[in-house]
Amino acid sequence: MMDDKRELLRSLRIDQDQRREDAPSSPRRWLSLTLVFVLVLGVGAAAYLLGRGDATVVAGADAPALAPAPPRSVATGPVAGVPPNSAMARPSGLIASGYVVARRTATVSAEITGRVQDVLVDDGMVVRQGQEVARLDATLARIDLELARARVASAAAQIDALIADLKDAERIVQRTSSLSRAANASEADLTRAQARAETLRAQIRGARAELEVARISVDRQVETVDRHIIRAPFDGVVIDKNAQPGEIISPMSSGGFTRTGVCTLVDMNSLEVEVDVNEANIGRVRPGQPVEAVLDAYPDWKIKASVIAIIPTANRDKATIKVRIGLAEKDPRVLPEMGAKVTFIES
Repeated sequence: MMDDKRELLRSLRIDQDQRREDAPSSPRRWLSLTLVFVLVLGVGAAAYLLGRGDATVVAGADAPALAPAPPRSVATGPVAGVPPNSAMARPSGLIASGYVVARRTATVSAEITGRVQDVLVDDGMVVRQGQEVARLDATLARIDLELARARVASAAAQIDALIADLKDAERIVQRTSSLSRAANASEADLTRAQARAETLRAQIRGARAELEVARISVDRQVETVDRHIIRAPFDGVVIDKNAQPGEIISPMSSGGFTRTGVCTLVDMNSLEVEVDVNEANIGRVRPGQPVEAVLDAYPDWKIKASVIAIIPTANRDKATIKVRIGLAEKDPRVLPEMGAKVTFIES
């Protein structure tokens, strides 16, 4: 029994020679574990990069090479409808804002002061050149016209009377001359008869001049009466009705309730766009340059236009220069004072 126990203890004891033989194997195990860990990391990194498609990774001697993903490309084909290598107008990048303005606009008024009798137009009404838009009270003007015509008639009648007197004076001169040759009349009688005839001739000339003055006065009064009728100076649209019947209007404002005009008239064919361009960019603008205009009221409507002129002065407060833009098409949707933006085109 004791021998068996000793034999069992001897079998459990670690021999020193055996420990020395097993010691060198421990570093090899650590090296193997390290290589396995590095291989696992390499495979993981290769799988991650393969998912991104960015690079080629080699994991160990047996790891397959991963080809880089091709770079993304942007289509640069020709624009539809435009042949390749052809000159094409393109925006210059210069955008300016402004307003639609009318080159021909007027406050229609009378040339004289008077009381409005009738207003024959209303807001939005289309009128033609010479059409009556209002009438003033012309009662006194018509009276003055009748008075001038009466003066003409009076001057004409006076001339007829003087002509009759002249004919009588000429007969007296002839009779006195015959009597003087027969020694039945004195030389003084003949002289007085001749002087009276010359006086009548002078009076007739004066009366005819007065008749001409009276006729001119009639023409003047006719013109005065006509000035009581207010007419449109050009074709256009009434955008504002300023006066009503019974009001006093005058070409010069004298304060109080005196109006200076009957209505405001705009020529719709003279509409254009005025924009302010920064003076640092004015070198990119030239007369005749094509422009694309867009009204704020119709943002999807692009209107073809061009530069009419560059106003040769700058605004020192805003550091801008005014540029006139002419619209290539006339459209009733374009109205004065509408906001607009224009894009200058480089050809």
